Amino acid sequence: MTEAVPSRGLDAQGHIAREGSLARVRHEFQPVVAAARERIRDLFGPRLHSAYVNGSIPRGTARVGRSDVDLLVALREEPTEADRAAARALIEGLDDAFPQIDGGGTLLYSRTRLLSDLETHDLGFFVACLCTPLLGEDLAERLPRYRPDSLLARETNGDLARLLPRWRDRVASADDSEAALRPLVRFMSRHLVRTAFTLVLPRWNGWTSDLHEMADAFAAYYPTRAEQLRAAAVLGYGPRGDRAILSSYLQDLGPWLADEYARVHGVKAPRPEDA
Repeated sequence: MTEAVPSRGLDAQGHIAREGSLARVRHEFQPVVAAARERIRDLFGPRLHSAYVNGSIPRGTARVGRSDVDLLVALREEPTEADRAAARALIEGLDDAFPQIDGGGTLLYSRTRLLSDLETHDLGFFVACLCTPLLGEDLAERLPRYRPDSLLARETNGDLARLLPRWRDRVASADDSEAALRPLVRFMSRHLVRTAFTLVLPRWNGWTSDLHEMADAFAAYYPTRAEQLRAAAVLGYGPRGDRAILSSYLQDLGPWLADEYARVHGVKAPRPEDA
């Protein structure tokens, strides 16, 4: 029997299919992934439960010299500040060693947090559908299957209103250099496009992590904001260190999107760090 081809990122039962695989990693990035695996094992030793790579590298869409490396590490206990510092140093070391990547990030959580009821439709979804296993037991085996519904939309990106004040503080404290502003433009562009996509997720009835496809999906339902989202998608892949872009996000697109999200899907359940 021929295996069914996923439609819009869904399997034959309408669940969101896991999007990445180590088999899809382009040969230029295979040394990066191998080094990440070894360095994570060395850093965390027996405290490590599992580790994952996510983003464009396991999707096979990474671009040499422009794509970052994104990792998630699950520990057997709650991470400490020393663990977070080690995770930052891990990325800095990879960035220095491999010119084919442009920075990156490591998410660090306990196994308990990732499997908690509170995180089932946020971090749990992230692990099960958007992360590719590198080390240890795959937590996806302990998580449910996911559909592109309003609950998933609310719990993944329904916290934009809470984030905007923090973003304003970050922008206000940044200097006007390209080095300071470019990462902020990339981060906020990607976050806003992904939030706009999950706003229409149940109606579009599918999943993609491609920013341009996300913007196009959103544009079908909010044509008056289509140009803004498509421009943000471009900046998510090729950011410019321009404070005017950040101001437009914080004064216009971000507040509008936060209000519309709350109206359509409600507000994400608070997390401990929101207290």
